Order: sequence, then C-alpha cells, then structure tokens
Amino acid sequence: MPIRSQRKQVSYVHLYVFCAFLVLAAFLVDCPVEVLDGFILILVSPSNLITDYIKIGGLGAALLNSGLIGLSSVFLLNLNRVKMNGAAIAGILTVCGFAFFGKTIYNSFPITLGVYFYSLVKKVPFKEVAVTSLFATALGPLISMLSFGMGLEIWIGVLAGCVSGILIGFIITPLANSFFHFHQGFNLYNTGFAAGIIGMFATGILRMFNLQVNTVSIISSGNNFLLSMLLLPLFAAIFLIGLYYSNWSFQNYLKLMRYSGRLRTDFVENCGYGIVLINIAIMGFITWGYIILIGAQINGASIGALFTIMGFSAYGKHPANTIPVIFGAFVASMLNMHDPTDTVSVIAVLFATTLAPIAGRFGIISGIIAGFVHVSMAFNIGYLHGGINLYNNGFSGGFVAAMLVPICLFIAEKLNLKKGLRDN
Repeated sequence: MPIRSQRKQVSYVHLYVFCAFLVLAAFLVDCPVEVLDGFILILVSPSNLITDYIKIGGLGAALLNSGLIGLSSVFLLNLNRVKMNGAAIAGILTVCGFAFFGKTIYNSFPITLGVYFYSLVKKVPFKEVAVTSLFATALGPLISMLSFGMGLEIWIGVLAGCVSGILIGFIITPLANSFFHFHQGFNLYNTGFAAGIIGMFATGILRMFNLQVNTVSIISSGNNFLLSMLLLPLFAAIFLIGLYYSNWSFQNYLKLMRYSGRLRTDFVENCGYGIVLINIAIMGFITWGYIILIGAQINGASIGALFTIMGFSAYGKHPANTIPVIFGAFVASMLNMHDPTDTVSVIAVLFATTLAPIAGRFGIISGIIAGFVHVSMAFNIGYLHGGINLYNNGFSGGFVAAMLVPICLFIAEKLNLKKGLRDN
C-alpha cells in the first residue's frame, strides 16, 4: 500500500493531468482558430454573474480557459511547495469550475499578487496563504468590469482594475480569517462570505458615482450530450484511480461519511487520498445526475457548481451531508416563483451544499431546513454586490449558518443531544 506522503505527491500529478485534459478537450470540440478567438472574447468580458463563457466564446474556449487557470494554479502551489491536501484540491477544482463563468487569468492574477504582497507585509511564507489566493479570485469580475465594462478609457480601466485586484488580495486573507468565527465553520465557502462583504462595499462605492453594477444572465444551452460525454468518463477515471490507491477497497468510505464536514476537515489527511478520489467521483455523479434528472442544462454555471462540489469533496462534502441540503434547496426551488430548471435555480440548489456541515453535525432535518432557507437568501443577496462576487452562495451561506447554527445548538442542548453531535 502506498504511504500517505506518496499519495499526496501523486495527487499533484493527477491535478496536472486533470487540467491538461481540459486543455486537450478544448481542441477536440472546436477548431484551434475558434478556440483562440473565443478565448480572447472571454478575456475581455466584464464577467459578472452570470456570464457563461460557453455562451461568450464557445465550449472549446471555455475549456481552454478552465484548463489554463487550473494548470497555473497547480503550478503556483507546486512551485511554493504547498502541502497537497483537501484544501488545495478544493481550491484548484473551484477555480477550474468558476473559469467556466467568471474567472480568467487576467482577472485572477492581480488578486493573487495582492495576497502575495500581504504575505510579504505579514512576514509569513506565501505557501501559507497560497490556497487562500485561489479562493480570493472570487472577486475577479470586479477587475474585468472596471477594465472592460464601465466604458472607461482602456488604460484607465485596466489600471483601475489591477489596482483594485491587488488591494482586494491584500485585505481578503485577514477578513476571511476573521469572518470564519461569524458562521463557526459551518459555511464551507468562507472566502465567499469575505468576498461578498468586500464586493458589497465596492459596489456601493461604484453606484455612489453613478457607475451601475448589475447581475446579468448570459447562459448557454444545448450542450448536455457533449458535456456529459466529457464528464462521465472523467468521473469514471477518477473513481477507478481512487479504487486503485485504496487497494480496491471502500474500507474508509464509511469513516469519511461520519465526519460532519465542518470547515477545515481535511479528508485527505483523515481518510487517505484514494478514498477522497472515490468521494470526488461519487459526488460528481450525484451532481450530474441531479442536473439531468430535473431536466436542466449543463452549461458553464452548472459545471462551475459541479467542479466546486467535487473539489470540496476533499474538504467537507460527502453524500450523507449534502443530499439533505440539496433536497431542502430543491423543495424551495419547486415552491418559489422561479423555474427549478433555470440555471439560477440549479446553481442555488447545488451551491447550497456550502451548508453541508449543518446536516453533518445536526442531522438530516437541519440540513433540509438549511437548504430551504439558503435558496431564499441566494436569490435576494446578489443585488448587494452586483454580481462581482462569484461566490454569491458563500456570501448567503454565511448568513444562513450564522442564523441557524445557534438555534440548532440550543435545540440540541434542550433535547440532550449535544453528546451525540459531531464536531469534526
């Protein structure tokens, strides 16, 4: 059996291969000229929520954008000798996912640079905040909007965007660390909450000077078959590799599903790399199955949600704590005024799994309630940041967790259930 450190080293190779697969797939689905032309269109898009890059530049260009951002992210962590663990896997797959609808190399780099400057001023090794720098790119659309979406002179827009990105990167790490206590680790997209607060202030300042910042709805459709043919073999390959590294055994999978998934629960450290790959693949199949089962479209936004769920399957999510939340969110999407098959509804349901630790800690009923309440917040909170925070559900999830967790703790204490609750 490979020792645990070897498993972590292999995981870097697998992440390089995963991202390279996306780049290769780009040139399999479209011709090189279309891919490169579409890629340029993606780079100069304002990119605020929801801007589906498949609609903007084509499927090939969106795959290329995702693959390149993924490769650069893996290289960044590898270069700085970041320990390959659950948080790193979550960060890389999250940026790959959001590179289908909001993140580009251009709008991500200034934020990463800002986090690097923070590490210099704080006098801490960059490797300690490198993963945070990946999640911090949630505010990438602000850079793109200032550069290309406000009607400013191009040099003024680019300068304003880059300076804003560096400033965001500089302040987001201490804010994310502070806001962790607000939701007590029950909102997995913690950086999304910090990004939402920053985005709310940034949007308020722009609107104060009559610079309008609003959400958009640029969404593709009609790619379900082709994207399924790309995704399903990928899930199957991840599953088989996981089985191989687990010696063809599911022995630790039940152990993994006993964790509540509360933030900073690292499944790689606790359960082993092979079991984590199995969990990633299973969660990928579940997410894909939900989209297909309700008759929704697989597009840039839903792939973003799917990849994010897969990433956090190394860092907090598993079927036992996500399915109750998805069910509660789905019920809310069925009862409200929105079509449950609309992309905005689909991603609200899928990203509601940011609250998976509530189901893991307090049980199925609490998870269902969390999912239901989350949808109501997610539909109404986007106006505050105007779509410049890609992790809108992390923003809303922070408020939901802050409200529900004290109530759940109170009820558990009164019912004498506290001893049976899981902290990890």
